[in-house]
Amino acid sequence: MATLPFTKVEGLGNDFVVVDLRSPAASADGAGASIQDPAIVRAVCDRHFGIGADGVLAILPGLEGDARMRVLNADGSEAEMCGNGIRCVAKVLYDGDPALRRPVLRIDTGAGLLACAIDAEDGQAQSVAVEMGRPRLTRAEIPMQPAGTERAVRAPISARGTRFKMTAVSMGNPHAVIFVDDPNANLRALAEEFGPTIEVDPLFPRRTNVEFARIRTGSKRASADLVASDAAEIDLVVWERGCGITLACGTGACATVAAACVEERLHPGSETAVHLPGGTLHITVAPDLTGVRMRGPAVTVFSAELDLARFARA
Repeated sequence: MATLPFTKVEGLGNDFVVVDLRSPAASADGAGASIQDPAIVRAVCDRHFGIGADGVLAILPGLEGDARMRVLNADGSEAEMCGNGIRCVAKVLYDGDPALRRPVLRIDTGAGLLACAIDAEDGQAQSVAVEMGRPRLTRAEIPMQPAGTERAVRAPISARGTRFKMTAVSMGNPHAVIFVDDPNANLRALAEEFGPTIEVDPLFPRRTNVEFARIRTGSKRASADLVASDAAEIDLVVWERGCGITLACGTGACATVAAACVEERLHPGSETAVHLPGGTLHITVAPDLTGVRMRGPAVTVFSAELDLARFARA
C-alpha cells in the first residue's frame, strides 16, 4: 500500500499538513489519489476523522525560487498566499533538505517570489522572517467591485444589520480590516458573528479574509483620530476565508498593520507586535509602503505517512 510522507507544522497554532511533492511521483499513490484533490484535502483536515489542520501546503518544484508553495484551505479551496504557511514550508525545506540549508530561501507563491530569512539553531529553523512584498491597496488589485484605482479606506460595509468601516488590503490575498475602538469589545465574538457574512460580501468577487483589530499603546487605545506611537501594539482576530476562525494569520497581521498605516493610526517604518490568539507576530511596513516584513516562529509537531486511498474513500 503506497503512502505519502507528511509533516504537521504550526505557526502560532495555525496548523498545516505539509507535503513535499517535488518528486513527480509523490502526489499520487497507486490508485491515483492526489493530496491536492479538494475532497481529500477536506478529509485530511477534518479534526475528528482526519489528521486535522487549517489547510494542506503542497511543496512543488520552484518556478524561479528554490520551491513553490500551493495553499489548500481546509474547505478544499485554494488561497493565493498564507503568511504562517510560508514560514512552515520554509522550515520543512530547511530542516529536511541539506541542499537548502542556507540563510535565505526563495519560495514561489501566488503573491510572487518571496525571500525567507531563516533563524536556525543546531540545524533546525526556529523562526522565519519573510519579505511579504508590497501591500496592494487599489480596488482592482484586491480585487473589489467595482474595480478601479481608488483605495477603499474606512469604506462602509454592513453585515447582519451592523455597519462597519473597513480598509481593504491585499497581501496577495484579500483582506477587509476593521478597527474596533471600544476597549471592551470582544474581537473574537465580532469575528465569529460578522466574519462569515463579510467574507462573501459581493464587494469581494473572490471572497475575503476579515480582520477585527484594536490598537493599544500602553494603557491607551488608539482611536480613529489618534496617530499611535512607535511602541503601539495590535490585538487581532481573523476570520480566514475558507477556514473560519484560526489562531493566527500571517497575511492578516501584515494587512492589518498596513491598514493601520494607511489610516494614519500607526507610523510605518517601525516593527509592530501583533497579538493573535495563538501568539505574537512582528510586522514592519516600509516607510513608503513598498513592502512588508513578517517575523515569527514555525514548529514541527510530528512527521508521519498517510494512506491517500483511505482518505479518497472518506
